[in-house]
Amino acid sequence: MHRQIFLELLSVFVLCAGSLLTLLLIGRMLQLRELLLSQNLTFWDMLCMFAYLSPFFLLLLIPIACMLAVFLTFLRMGTDLESVALRASGVSLYQMLPAPLVFCALCTAAACAVSFWGVAWGMENFRATVLDMARTRTQLVLQGGVFNRDFPGLTIYAQQADPARGDLRTVFVQDRTHEGVTATILAPTGHVNTDTDRGEIIFRLQNGRIYRQEASGLSVVGFDTYAVRMDLSRLLSDYDLGSVRPKEMSWERLHELRDAPETVQDESGRTLRKVEVEIQKRMALPAACFVLGLFALPMAASFGGLHRHWGLMLALGFFLFYYTLLSLGLSLGEAGVLAPVVGLWLPNALFLAAGVTGLVQAARERGVDIVGRLGHLLRRRPTAEEGGRAR
Repeated sequence: MHRQIFLELLSVFVLCAGSLLTLLLIGRMLQLRELLLSQNLTFWDMLCMFAYLSPFFLLLLIPIACMLAVFLTFLRMGTDLESVALRASGVSLYQMLPAPLVFCALCTAAACAVSFWGVAWGMENFRATVLDMARTRTQLVLQGGVFNRDFPGLTIYAQQADPARGDLRTVFVQDRTHEGVTATILAPTGHVNTDTDRGEIIFRLQNGRIYRQEASGLSVVGFDTYAVRMDLSRLLSDYDLGSVRPKEMSWERLHELRDAPETVQDESGRTLRKVEVEIQKRMALPAACFVLGLFALPMAASFGGLHRHWGLMLALGFFLFYYTLLSLGLSLGEAGVLAPVVGLWLPNALFLAAGVTGLVQAARERGVDIVGRLGHLLRRRPTAEEGGRAR
């Protein structure tokens, strides 16, 4: 019995976690579509980026998948009357607990591994991979008659452009990368290519002029051949991949910042509060696997007979309520209104109390059969015609 329950829990968990993780990863990739479309990515590259991003989302997905697995498994047993048959044969709810408790403990251990090591490992490798791809694989394609502003501080225009060969006609380049100096380059012809070894895009212009405007005046310089080199990593400035936020830091780095607050240059103290909130979140979410799994057991007994698709929506609703409380604790903790240890652990405490109380009542067969009572009330509700006859 325990083996069959555990295997069903595991199969539902894998299905729920895999589906939710795929949706979140696709959404994240859509946010970076402008960057990824300009690179020649292979299927293996996409798999690596999915693997690096997965721990960041699994920290939240493991608790919800654990709750869904327990809820849907015991809801299915109640709908198929398996739990009724087990109780009739003398098996109490307490005797069914070993399989879900072991399963929740394994989910908690997996969430701890993701929280303490996986998140930092995944985000560090994801950043390194994206930067390396930007430096070595990005191909800048210019369209004729279109102003290109992909590089910060640079405006590039070509009246005619051959994307295949990289040849340009009537080229205009405006350079504002140096403070106080504006350089405008005009050339009748040019060529653009990518140096993947150095991670640069090179513009070679022929027979043109450079108009440089400074505080002292305007200077004009003619040239036969002029090369403009641009670092491909500057294309990532709009994606803010350079700054590491507390939710992407390692467990050791978070404790280092908390123990040495003088190293954080933040007069408002908001960064330190985010660090403390992140530390509590890294511990509260793994614990939520056990708490939500325990909470799902009596809830499945209360909603026995409910169809699985309605049960899935109901379980998602309960988790949404839990996540709302958790998000409120995160916001209040970062704002300094509420202590992070209170805001992050209060949802776990509330759901744990509700789960233990409901489990005791369900084991004594005193739980509320919500679906059965609703069905009974609907069957006894008189229709308008019956009410008129009674009058």
